[in-house]
Amino acid sequence: MATIMDVSVRELKNRLSEYLRRANAGEEVIVTSRGKVIARLLGPGNAQQASPKEVARMRLRNQPWIRASRGKTPLPHPIARAKSGEKSLSDWVSEQRE
Repeated sequence: MATIMDVSVRELKNRLSEYLRRANAGEEVIVTSRGKVIARLLGPGNAQQASPKEVARMRLRNQPWIRASRGKTPLPHPIARAKSGEKSLSDWVSEQRE
């Protein structure tokens, strides 16, 4: 059974040759940055062909203007309404400009 290990980017940079040897020997090396998985190192015999859907998902994930979902997004707070008899913000701003 192949060993799976997590390694930070800094650790990978400092000991790249060692982790490449381990991947070549059949171990799977998961590379993380700030706690998030960013890459997997696999030996040539362990590499799997990604499906077209997975390739498209990886390309989208790498776009700077797309952010991955973090689950349910809370709805924004309701807008506070002015009480009867109070000035609206736009009225107050108009008065300040005069």
